[in-house]
Amino acid sequence: MNHYTLADLAVGMTESFTYEVTDEKMRLFYELTGDDSPIHMDEAYAAGRGYAGRVMYGMLGASLFSTLAGVYLPGEHCLLHSVESKFAKPVLVGETLTVTGTVAEINDTFGEITIKAVITNGEGKKVTRGVIKAGVAK
Repeated sequence: MNHYTLADLAVGMTESFTYEVTDEKMRLFYELTGDDSPIHMDEAYAAGRGYAGRVMYGMLGASLFSTLAGVYLPGEHCLLHSVESKFAKPVLVGETLTVTGTVAEINDTFGEITIKAVITNGEGKKVTRGVIKAGVAK
């Protein structure tokens, strides 16, 4: 876990991590949310919709923005204010994702940063974009 304070941060700072979408993580997300949509649960149904496998929950992917801010950028001294997510491309179970965030703005007056975030798949294609606003301890 990183420990950046507002004074440690600069526009352009970047952090990233990888995340593997597994059957177990999909099962745990289902247990937490109760979302049993067949596109996430049923291989045959997903294939019938034209996908090569089950599709990851979009909100499971978006939840990685919480990990980005709370663990990596800025880390310990973060409190999320807002997260905006846009889903660009479906993610399949078994894919490995890279989550990257870059500090785009720093507001010293309000102790808040804006992070431009992106999640890419193993082919380097953007699957989710996000804008995170987070309070950071001074």
